[in-house]
Amino acid sequence: MFILDLNFYPPAMEKLFSEENQIITTTIISVLLLLLMSVALLSFFFFSRKKIVEKELEKKSSELAHQREMIHATILTQENERKRIAQDLHDEISSKLNVIHLNSNLLLDGKLSQNEYIEVNKGIIDVTNRTLESARKIAHDLLPPILEKFGLKSAIEELADDFNTSKKVKIYYHIDYNKNHLETTQELHLFRILQELINNSIRHGNAKKINLDVKTVNNNLLIEYKDNGVGFNQKKQEHTRGLGMKNIESRIELLNASITIKSAIKKGVSVKITI
Repeated sequence: MFILDLNFYPPAMEKLFSEENQIITTTIISVLLLLLMSVALLSFFFFSRKKIVEKELEKKSSELAHQREMIHATILTQENERKRIAQDLHDEISSKLNVIHLNSNLLLDGKLSQNEYIEVNKGIIDVTNRTLESARKIAHDLLPPILEKFGLKSAIEELADDFNTSKKVKIYYHIDYNKNHLETTQELHLFRILQELINNSIRHGNAKKINLDVKTVNNNLLIEYKDNGVGFNQKKQEHTRGLGMKNIESRIELLNASITIKSAIKKGVSVKITI
């Protein structure tokens, strides 16, 4: 009877089995390594993608918050302008019209002496002239006539000259502006921005000198503004989030423009606007 001894292998067979085992082991290890690398890559991709999505959501959220702030600032600005106009109409126009109305009734009564008639009539003419002047002032605040008639260049020059006449500040300006480069509403926005900047330089910065340069560069309108005021710390949000600054930023967005503001304590303020 022939019995197969399984524990007996020729040396060549043992070597073959050993090499096969090594190949199998190596293959298994390689597969495991590939699986681990695949899992690692998938995990890296997943977490990287998650971070990218989170950053995008954070950016969108920040943009929406900024847009809400700008809309809120625009509404506040409009409401403040409406209140100011209403107050001006009440103080400067309505009260004077009441005086004219009362004096006109005195004339209609016909009970005045000749001297009283002349005096009341002069009073009516005087109040009427002052009412007309107030009406012109309110209309000028709403839309400067020189801006509508002669354009932005003349309006900025008149604005600077008015401040220079006041002796509060000296504005050195150079305006190289091609008429109709901007639409009328855009010119008004830019004019209001410059008004706000000058008022801030005087009121908050105690500036005595302002340099203003307006020029066209590569079909873009470039406005460079600098004062010698006390400046401010840009890291403090109260200086960058005030109503005046929000008003400027809201108008910048309406112009689809960009603005860069640089300042430091005792270094004044420099502003660059590109439209």
